[in-house]
Amino acid sequence: MRTVGTLKSAGVRAGDEVVVPAYGSAEVARAVVELGAVPVFADVDGDSYCLDPAAVADVVTTQTAAVVAVNRFGRRADAGWIREVGQRHGLLVLVEDEPGADPAGADLRRAHAAYLDGRLNGVRTPTPAAGHTYEQYVVRVPGNGRPDRDAFARTLRAKGVACSVPVLAPVYRMPGLRRDVFLPQTERAVDETLALPVHAGMSRRELHKMVGACNALGGLLQPAF
Repeated sequence: MRTVGTLKSAGVRAGDEVVVPAYGSAEVARAVVELGAVPVFADVDGDSYCLDPAAVADVVTTQTAAVVAVNRFGRRADAGWIREVGQRHGLLVLVEDEPGADPAGADLRRAHAAYLDGRLNGVRTPTPAAGHTYEQYVVRVPGNGRPDRDAFARTLRAKGVACSVPVLAPVYRMPGLRRDVFLPQTERAVDETLALPVHAGMSRRELHKMVGACNALGGLLQPAF
């Protein structure tokens, strides 16, 4: 990531505020701290898991110097709206790729994602978007948040499905970055999301097996109200 160098060269100084995503890797927030600036966490959009432009506008103050958005799971952040917020307030806006992003195999991942989109039920599949490369295929598990999601994941793993929880905690709860905030979309995403494998080497048989395992479980859970 080019965050530190770009912010520094743009004149962001110690004590300035930089708006960063609350959901995802802590790398951006730690880069801001390394510069001596102050990370300010904004909530994410519940469909894209990228910065919500309205949430960015809510946390901008006279001390804000920049906004760093991150493309999440292969889906692009809403850079147009975020830049509009930045222009309105005279802020530097950076849009970064997620750490470890790999464009190789994107076409096969898209094909796998399309197969899953049409066959999975009982979980909420990713919202389609132009240019999505599905670095991770992230679904929402209905039910009672983290306990049901974690039980769902354990059962899938027992059936041989190598699923993973993509984000374990909001960035504002990570060591050295703790803040007394509660951002609802971030909290829900942390509690409900599960990444299913869609790597380029997967066979159609493996995808079919995963669909069967997920659908058998998904029918047992109901969304919480």
